[in-house]
Amino acid sequence: MADSMNPPLSYEASATTTHPLVATTLPSEVKSCLKNSRFLHLATCDGLTPHISLMSYTYLPSTPFDSYPTIIMTTNNSSRKTNHLLTNPRVSLLVHDWVSHRPPTRAPSGGEREGSPPPAATRSSLASLLLNLNTSALSSISTTITGTARFLEPGSEEEEWCKKQHLENNTFEEEMGTFGQQQQPGQRRPSISIDDDVRVVTVRVREGRIADWKGGVKDWQLVSEGDESPEPLVNGVRPA
Repeated sequence: MADSMNPPLSYEASATTTHPLVATTLPSEVKSCLKNSRFLHLATCDGLTPHISLMSYTYLPSTPFDSYPTIIMTTNNSSRKTNHLLTNPRVSLLVHDWVSHRPPTRAPSGGEREGSPPPAATRSSLASLLLNLNTSALSSISTTITGTARFLEPGSEEEEWCKKQHLENNTFEEEMGTFGQQQQPGQRRPSISIDDDVRVVTVRVREGRIADWKGGVKDWQLVSEGDESPEPLVNGVRPA
């Protein structure tokens, strides 16, 4: 019998809806995750073969065109994910902020690999500081978001507005240049480019699942004011 203080990974019975949370606002953990992370994983499928892409994105609590929280992404018009989305717009997104308070693991006795984080990292003063920070200040969860991707009409007011927001959100100060060369202090540089043939994709944030690093899960669903009987989620997904 597993120690209740140290549950095994993936200990939750998560094949069905687990610890459902239905509310008119996003869970605070999801908000924090979406605000802190710089990238997300976008999973698409053409009906046969799944495909995952690492994406820059922009999260907005709402837009002038949609009252729901929205995620904005861009994709090349001839990319595999674009072809997938044109045939199957159902997507799954995975977001976490790349910071974990997972304690270091011991290296196996065989010596073929190091622990995680490796000893050299734990000896670093910066790494030690991060490892010893109050864990409440660090994210320990990831969230999946399930939904339907929507291509914005090229040249439309909504597309132009979302392009501007996405470009501003992915412009950073003092970015590292080529071969690690530091940019001039105060200089701002976009980390993405949006050409004329790039398609803008949005995903409405309505439902998903929170998972912590110990394997606990919680399904969440965002509903509009006055919606008292939302459709139930199954494994973080609304049944078709």
